[in-house]
Amino acid sequence: MSLSKHTVGYGVMVMAAVVIVLAGIKAASVIIVPFLLAFFLAIILAPLFLWLKKKKVPQGIALLLIVILLFASISTLVILIGTSVQDFTQNVPTYEAKLRTDFQNLLALLDNYNIKVPKEDILSIFATNSVMEYIAKTLKSLGGLMTNSFMIIITVLFMLMEISQFSRKLERTNSNSLHSFIKVSDNIKHFILLKSMTSAATGIFVTVALKVLGVDYAILWGVVAFLLNFIPNIGSIIAAVPAVLMALVQFDPGTALAVTGIYVAINITIGSIIEPRIMGEGLGISTLVVFLSLIFWGWLLGPVGMLLSVPLTIMLKIALDAKEDTKWIATLLGN
Repeated sequence: MSLSKHTVGYGVMVMAAVVIVLAGIKAASVIIVPFLLAFFLAIILAPLFLWLKKKKVPQGIALLLIVILLFASISTLVILIGTSVQDFTQNVPTYEAKLRTDFQNLLALLDNYNIKVPKEDILSIFATNSVMEYIAKTLKSLGGLMTNSFMIIITVLFMLMEISQFSRKLERTNSNSLHSFIKVSDNIKHFILLKSMTSAATGIFVTVALKVLGVDYAILWGVVAFLLNFIPNIGSIIAAVPAVLMALVQFDPGTALAVTGIYVAINITIGSIIEPRIMGEGLGISTLVVFLSLIFWGWLLGPVGMLLSVPLTIMLKIALDAKEDTKWIATLLGN
């Protein structure tokens, strides 16, 4: 008896296959994550590479210039935040103790006003895995990506070498799905480039504001704001947490409130006013899907998956839209 696509058995087989594929991706995330970073770096650098070739710069020299640019960018990032991450990690126990004391004082103050709160539950947060410890682990995991920088750069170079020939290969195919993918990939490239610019502006403003207030590791929190700004909707909120906690530990609740106000002002200005004006209607996925994709890709690929959640979801939507059997799923993902 032939297996029909409309039988329950077929659906179970498809779901089982999806689970197996996801398990394989998660197990191979150590390899997949650097490859994805290289892929999206190649998308960002492709216009520069093609512009250099258009200006009659030999391919070897153009690639050498891009290598120098990448090494300079990574070296600058390491110099700016490497020492700060190490120093912050070493001081985490001190910050934990100060936060615990501040919260105990706050709970005592609330008791004086007869405001009942679950003391044990709140204080237990700092018993094992505190907020500061989690922040330190996350920063170290992001910093660990630097160890793969050589492999990432080599992969980017091979991808850029392939880009110049890809358009000629595409002309020899008659696949509508491939042409559709290229068309939408331009939108993804547009999104990544513009998001990089607005994220850089966010990071610079955060760094300057925290420097003025005298908050420790201002450059580190600016880089965190730059990276997490790639996460839609809640990335800027997550980025504010370590800086606010640092202001609370280093100074007082008033300074922490001022830092909170700075983050809110920056993100309203850039995220709610400037970004919608320069990005237009976006990439055609709903807000709910953006949030769920953030959770899904974060679980599957870790912090990098969260940063790349929107481009990865768009690519998945394109793949689903190319087949009649899965087109309805792509429609549900749309806005």
